[in-house]
Amino acid sequence: MKGDQWNPDKFMTMVSSKFPLVSQRSLFRFLNRLLAEAPQSRAHASSFAHRCALRRAKRIVVKLGSAVVTRGDECGLALGRLASIVEQVAMLQNQGREMVIVTSGAVAFGKQRLRHEILLSQSVRQALQSGHNQPKDMSVPLLEARACAAAGQSGLMALYEAMFSQYSTCTAQVLVTNLDFHDEEKRQNLHSTLQELLCMNIVPIINTNDAVVPPPEPNSDLHGVISIKDNDSLAARLAVEMKADLLIALSDVEGLYNSPPGTDDAKLIDIFYPGDQHSITFGTKSRVGLGGMEAKVKAALWALQGGTSVVIANGTNPKVTGHVITDIVEGKKLGTFFSEIKPAGPSVEEQTEMVRSSGRILASLQAEKRSEIICRLADLLTEKTEEILAANKMDMQVASSSGRLPPAMLKRLSLSVAKIHSLSVGLRQIATSAQNSTGRVLRRTRVAPNLELEQITVPIGVVLVIFEARPDCLPQVSALAIASGNALLLKGGKEAANTNRVLLQLTQEALSMHGVREAVQMVSTREEVEGLCRLDKMIDLIIPRGSSQLVQDIKRAAKGIPVLGHSEGVCHVYVDADASADKVIGIVRDSKCEYPAACNAMETLLIHRDILRTPLFDQIVDMLRTERVRIHAGPRFASYLTFSPSEAKSLRTEYNDLECCVEVVDSMQEAVEHIHKYGSSHTDVIITENEKTAEQFLQQLDSACVFWNASSRFADGYRFGLGAEVGISTARIHARGPVGIEGLLTTKWVLRGDGHTVADFSEHGTQTYLHESLPLGQEVVTQSDSN
Repeated sequence: MKGDQWNPDKFMTMVSSKFPLVSQRSLFRFLNRLLAEAPQSRAHASSFAHRCALRRAKRIVVKLGSAVVTRGDECGLALGRLASIVEQVAMLQNQGREMVIVTSGAVAFGKQRLRHEILLSQSVRQALQSGHNQPKDMSVPLLEARACAAAGQSGLMALYEAMFSQYSTCTAQVLVTNLDFHDEEKRQNLHSTLQELLCMNIVPIINTNDAVVPPPEPNSDLHGVISIKDNDSLAARLAVEMKADLLIALSDVEGLYNSPPGTDDAKLIDIFYPGDQHSITFGTKSRVGLGGMEAKVKAALWALQGGTSVVIANGTNPKVTGHVITDIVEGKKLGTFFSEIKPAGPSVEEQTEMVRSSGRILASLQAEKRSEIICRLADLLTEKTEEILAANKMDMQVASSSGRLPPAMLKRLSLSVAKIHSLSVGLRQIATSAQNSTGRVLRRTRVAPNLELEQITVPIGVVLVIFEARPDCLPQVSALAIASGNALLLKGGKEAANTNRVLLQLTQEALSMHGVREAVQMVSTREEVEGLCRLDKMIDLIIPRGSSQLVQDIKRAAKGIPVLGHSEGVCHVYVDADASADKVIGIVRDSKCEYPAACNAMETLLIHRDILRTPLFDQIVDMLRTERVRIHAGPRFASYLTFSPSEAKSLRTEYNDLECCVEVVDSMQEAVEHIHKYGSSHTDVIITENEKTAEQFLQQLDSACVFWNASSRFADGYRFGLGAEVGISTARIHARGPVGIEGLLTTKWVLRGDGHTVADFSEHGTQTYLHESLPLGQEVVTQSDSN
């Protein structure tokens, strides 16, 4: 089995001859699992172009640098870190991948053993001589690296075997030198050995034979073949020789930086392309090991040229060590990914920097100019309606033919002339609101004579809005961002790709009238949402608009960036005992049937017990049936009926369709308690003619929107007069309910003084605090004016 062709018969014959005690049944079981679970092999013509493709990696080489394997004192191994790496490699191996480890650590392990032996020997000798001479200083002589490697190899391998055995994974040690690659026969033998080990589901653990290896010769690469100078070059050579799909090189740095890590301007490079070497400055090598980052980059580029994808990442960071290898294989944004294909457009980091820079210019524009941009966008929506609808038709056809979008998502994806007209009207409302958004004085205080303090509104900064199949979101949030002076980065769903492209073009055309075209941009790369959520130094706020699953995923991923949104829209309508029949029918119909896919649609109808078996109850049920609403009975409601509808699986369900839950309560107070327990703090409604009951409901209920005798569908930025909304927030801080311009603003404090110091207000100072509140419109009075 020296070739790459998989032959089950040859495999069974080979394994039976080598392991005669293994039963045929066990062999067949293993073979079936291998064929069923293993990722499919790919044609090894070139490396993967994008991180997301790394999930398809079948054969993976993991290189463990000296700094990863050894402790900080360089004597002994970092056992906890090593155990975590072994667990990840074993997990990937058990998924059907072929894992290879290139490891350092023999020298460090041997150094620990030899130091222990030397100190023990000196201690015995000193004890024997203590009666004749003065005690001598017990110092350890300088240990030669080859001797340490010889003493440490067996112990290192025994440790690996013990760790992998916990996961029922077999390992094999392979020691190599540079000569094994220069001699063609030895190179073929090495290839054959590794190939057979991998076919038998064994993890080869490879290291240079440091006990006999000669010193590396500088500049010894010949005929385009990299020489083995260190484990970086060894891993690269093996990865290419074995046609590995992926090489993961773990070190003690996060990845490749454009300048030495720790310097002020150092930035981690997410994707590195051949030819970019001129854009980086290499620092010194790591605290241990033979090679530095320059050697790693050289080895990575050589492997990339040979068709193996490469990621250089940190294997020592305790925050990510436990999942760094599996995260890389899943395509997550860790370390530096080496790619041969450079995208035509800018990277997401470059886009974010451009957005922030242009956004600062946008924030400095006069309010009238920002309003002009929004009005121009509103005009363009009307002028280009046919073009927008044509693009939307293409998206709808693709979505309908694929059958992957549920009906609720298809409704959100669809645009119409009426929808575009409403968008245009809403944008003009936003343009009016933009006149007094940023720079508005909220508080003025005279701290002391000639020392005036103001609190004023300012933009948040860079806002990332992630939305699914809802293209109308793009012009809405763009207008709100423009009005509030925020830079905007958009990540739209692929379902609306054509519509989003046209709407973005129109938005940027409007922005161009005042030279801020780049203040709103769409992420055009294959950037995963989780990768965007890691840009905590570039993005100031994330607003997700989509399914509850999307919102929850983003909240989990965005650990360093605030997230504004709601996870679910489980909205309730409570019909009180004193409700008007006409109002009940109209409000319930509108709340559920007007647009059931909306997050502010009714999902649970609560009915006072006294209404059961009354004409009003019959009218409610008849209306729902006429509107083809499927009813799910709550536990109490089901108990009142002989033949009840299907029982609700959960009282917290957001149906997003013509379905709802119906439940019975004994009082307004019980309705409030039910909503607090099962609701999502979005929008809840009471229908009653009893003003006292209504006011108690409005005061006691802790939701973002609470209505009396009005449809839940009013919970919308446009209907509230905000022009539009970037989303509805159920958070407790910053903003709640429909979030318009105000929700995209924060404040800053401006203090104007005249040489004031804190010492002036100390016990022996000459000044005293006034803390006098000033009218917001009053001019600041200077000392010269008062004189």
